[in-house]
Amino acid sequence: MFDRVESEFVTFFNVTCGICIILMLTVILISTSRRRNVSENVPDNVVLLYQVGRGPYAPSSSPFPLKLETFLRMYKIPYMNDHSGKFSSKGKTPWIKYNGVSVADSEFCIEFLKRKRNIDKEKISPFLKATGRALQKLTEENLYWTMCYSMFVENQDMIATVMPQYRGWRLKLLVIILSRVLRLEMWGHGIGRHSTNDIWHIGKEDICALSNYLGERMFFLGDEPHEVDCALFGMLAQIIYHMPNSPHEKLIKEKHNNLSSYCKRMKDLYWPDWNERCYNVLTPKDDMGKIYFNY
Repeated sequence: MFDRVESEFVTFFNVTCGICIILMLTVILISTSRRRNVSENVPDNVVLLYQVGRGPYAPSSSPFPLKLETFLRMYKIPYMNDHSGKFSSKGKTPWIKYNGVSVADSEFCIEFLKRKRNIDKEKISPFLKATGRALQKLTEENLYWTMCYSMFVENQDMIATVMPQYRGWRLKLLVIILSRVLRLEMWGHGIGRHSTNDIWHIGKEDICALSNYLGERMFFLGDEPHEVDCALFGMLAQIIYHMPNSPHEKLIKEKHNNLSSYCKRMKDLYWPDWNERCYNVLTPKDDMGKIYFNY
């Protein structure tokens, strides 16, 4: 009996994933066919960062591209953006090309660039390094999924707000893809098996933990920003700027304003051009192909 149910679920999972992938590739092909390709004009030692495009109130509508681009700015690594929506060979975004080498996953991209550019290891104690990793994993592997549930499952109207580039049938298709894919991913993760109230309880506890740990510090590991701040800022900025009136945003605004102040410090420090890099104006400035930190 169980084997039959499991087999039927696996079949449903594979068919659904196949359909979603086909639909997603269709949208991507349509989108990329209308945008210029900058990959042929990348100088040596310049990172080409592939991402999904700018967000309306933050430079990305996803936490992971914002994390990676903030890292590039933190260490002043020369880079260019490609907002065509092209995915990596792993089917992931963001990803990078550096001197002909492709690397997928924001964390692997950071580790790769630190090796290739001989970026010194941060002068922090093993205890603080372990603490930073724990905070990052709490945020990226736990809090993130509660945000996905809130934005793309519970309140799908937010998708149009976060991704204004998509309209009409392309928006409807995107909503179907994101909702179904994320439901499956959350089920596999485990968090998707909980009730709405339970999922929000997890998100609430994670936000409280981050706020309590940050306290009155300027940054999460002290008075100076560190690599882990790129990840935490990338995630928290999505809540503050792209999830208005969500339970997550309301909780931060009403009880944990130190997280808002923290995001403002990171924003002022690494994103003086924040407004120019957002898509919330009639004629947003296109930085496709622009080289940052090209000294």
